Amino acid sequence: MSDNGHILVVDDQKEICDVVQEYLTGEGYRVSTASDGGGMRRVLGQSHVDLVILDLMLPGEDGLTLARSLRDESGIGIIILTGRGETVDRIIGLEMGADDYLPKPFHLRELLARVKSVLRRVQSRTGEPNQTARTHARFAGWDLDLSSRELTSPAGQEVRLTTGEFDLLAAFVNNPNQVLSRDRLLDLARNREAGPFDRTIDVQVG
Repeated sequence: MSDNGHILVVDDQKEICDVVQEYLTGEGYRVSTASDGGGMRRVLGQSHVDLVILDLMLPGEDGLTLARSLRDESGIGIIILTGRGETVDRIIGLEMGADDYLPKPFHLRELLARVKSVLRRVQSRTGEPNQTARTHARFAGWDLDLSSRELTSPAGQEVRLTTGEFDLLAAFVNNPNQVLSRDRLLDLARNREAGPFDRTIDVQVG
C-alpha cells in the first residue's frame, strides 16, 4: 500500500475511473472509485481518504451538493472534475469548498500536478501528512474548530465564516509565529488560480 495518500475518484463514467485509477496507482497512490454519492459515502465510511476527485454531473446528488457536504464534514481535499467548463460552475464549485477544478478532457499529468498541489495544501492545513487534523486551534480566547469549520468567540458566541475566511484563518493558526507572504497565503488559502490583480486576500486581511 502506498504512503502517498488515499484518493477517491467519484465519476459515473467507468472508463474515466479506470484510467485515473491506473495512472495514479502507478504514481504511488492508493486509489478507490465510486459512481455516485452513495458509493462515495461507503468508501469514506470504510477507510481514511485524503483527497476526493469529484465529477460535477452525477446521478442523484450532483457534485456540487456532495462537495458542500464533504466540506461541511471535514477538511478533506476536493478536486472537481467535470465536462462543464463554464466560469460560473468553477466559481460555485470553489465556493462550495472545492480546492481545485479541472475540466474534461484533461491531461493525466496535469491532474497529477493538481493532486500533489491539493495534498500539500491539505497537509499544510492539518500540519500532518495523511493524518487526521488536530480538531481545535485556540488563540487569544478564540476557538477555531478545524473539523466543523466553526469559530467561537471568547464570549462563547459562534461566528459564521465564509470558506475563504476560514481557509485564511486556518493558514495563520497552522503556521504560527511565521511571516507569510501574500503568495504563500494565496497558496495556503486555496486561491492558487488567483491572478496578480486579485485582491481577495488583501480585502480579507484588511
